[in-house]
Amino acid sequence: MLKMTCGYHKLFTGVALMMACSWGMAQKNGGRDQFFWLGQINKASAVINVDEGLLDRDKAPQIAAGIVKVMADGDQPGALRPARVIEFEPLLIRAAGQEASLLHAGRSSQDMFATYRAAIMRENLLDLAEQLTKASETLVRLSEKHANTIVPNYTNGIAAQPNSLGHAWLGHAAGFERDAQRIREAYARIDRSPMGTTVLNGSSWPLNRTRMAHYLGFETIVDNAYDASQISASEYPVEVSAIVTSIGLHAGHFIQDIMSQYGQVRPWIFLVPLRFVNTQISSAMPQKQNPILLTETRREISSTLALAMGPLMRAHNITPGMQDPKEESSNTEMVQSAVQFMKRFDRILNALVVDPDRALEELNSDWTASQELADVLMRKYKVPFRVGHHFSSDIVNHGKQHNIKPLDFPYAEAKRIFKEAIKDFDPRMELPMSEAEFKSTLNPISIVQNRATVGGPQASEMKRMLALAKDKLKAQQQWTAEKRQKINQAMAL
Repeated sequence: MLKMTCGYHKLFTGVALMMACSWGMAQKNGGRDQFFWLGQINKASAVINVDEGLLDRDKAPQIAAGIVKVMADGDQPGALRPARVIEFEPLLIRAAGQEASLLHAGRSSQDMFATYRAAIMRENLLDLAEQLTKASETLVRLSEKHANTIVPNYTNGIAAQPNSLGHAWLGHAAGFERDAQRIREAYARIDRSPMGTTVLNGSSWPLNRTRMAHYLGFETIVDNAYDASQISASEYPVEVSAIVTSIGLHAGHFIQDIMSQYGQVRPWIFLVPLRFVNTQISSAMPQKQNPILLTETRREISSTLALAMGPLMRAHNITPGMQDPKEESSNTEMVQSAVQFMKRFDRILNALVVDPDRALEELNSDWTASQELADVLMRKYKVPFRVGHHFSSDIVNHGKQHNIKPLDFPYAEAKRIFKEAIKDFDPRMELPMSEAEFKSTLNPISIVQNRATVGGPQASEMKRMLALAKDKLKAQQQWTAEKRQKINQAMAL
């Protein structure tokens, strides 16, 4: 096998340098669009067909020069960059003569379109993976910073239990990490070359599909020629739309958790009030600081989710071979829209302000620690959970009726209520907790520190989970860099 030099096969001699420059310019000016990939496919077709004796070596320089001219013309400001084979090929014939059409042996618009669509989608996924990793790194960094910040957590929209803010945010980061897994898994299915399958079952022209995949930066080939452009090409846009949807849902959940605080007079978490960037003062009500960064990002997510419904709608109820779900511009718009809202999401994370004292004040003004009474009574004193829960519920009701906050609840009253709650189980039993233990059990800070569950917010588990999250982010970063490098190296052949 002959080696490649100056970005092209040495058989192109003096044209080689022009070829290398042409491809560098194509990437700079037009990006890796359909036109760029049609050029790459023609380049690889010429190399492989000449190498394997399928194309007359004497015709190679003329064809190579034609490809150079077509690509250089397309790189001119305002020039057309045709995305269709039937529009690209006449330009090549005009530049290199009818012999250039020999390149089309063993291929068709079907496999060429399927190839550049897969090539474009895999780079879209790398863009999304990079931005997802960046935002996740910010989230994990903030999780570590707020490992000891105790705040209310909510279920069904109501304050439920105290928790470490860092622990809750690590939970959000875990959701994004699964999204990163999905990207890697989908990428492996998309990073397969359809080239050389022609329409749906190949041809009598023995184009080397494995070498073609190599020159186009693909990991391998789509094995079944029918699958290549008829099944797989319609399937992966739907898979990618599900990934985009999942990322949007995760980001939206986080944003809504912050948004709910803006319904309070004194929120414990909010955006840095940077006018016209993070917040905007109402034109009529000067006390209002509308969190526009939150609301506009949420709107972008909603718009992206609408785009993500498109591939499924276009893919259903059609026969194999239809183009409906494959169209790369709408699929690219969907993924790039997700990239953009994740950039804004990262801005949100970096603009957040947390007031730990206000969060603790909210916790101590409500009974979010009440379940701990039942847990401690069961764990330490063998009181059945439902009996302990009944006692806790009576404590809460009494406190709310008499406007008593948890840390101010009278111990004597707690003993009386316990005696009433326990009478049907053991009428002789007194409240086994001392006054100090009773008060400590209702302290939200103590509750979080005393958690013993694997995956809980206690210091040892937070240290373990933070280290694991950082390792996964590092691996994701490395994966993305390796995939980028593989494609870029193939483009340099």
